[in-house]
Amino acid sequence: MSRTTACTAQEGVGREVCTVLDVLGRVSGKWSLGVLSETLHGPVRFSALERSLAGISRRILTLTLRELEEDGLLVRTVHPTVPPRVEYAATDAARELYERLTGLADWARRHPEAAAAGRRPGGAGAR
Repeated sequence: MSRTTACTAQEGVGREVCTVLDVLGRVSGKWSLGVLSETLHGPVRFSALERSLAGISRRILTLTLRELEEDGLLVRTVHPTVPPRVEYAATDAARELYERLTGLADWARRHPEAAAAGRRPGGAGAR
């Protein structure tokens, strides 16, 4: 994974926590999980992703695909045809990560009070 994280051991946060925060930061972009979801079941072309992710711009889709590829979560395959055909597919690591994140979503559905605590006015997350 190529991007850096603000989490460091000097801040008193354990290495495992930093690793988790780093991974969550990489997939928490507005479109990252949507792109991963669309590529889990096999190769998908750029135009198909653009159609399935309503509201995403070509530029943002391109940036998201590049970041996920750099992070080892997507594989980009260019087929030597005219015009060139480019497909994106989730890696095994992406499928495993998505499965873990689905577990997190299940937990949030079972514990809505804990998942929403920081969003309530006057809650622990209020400033």
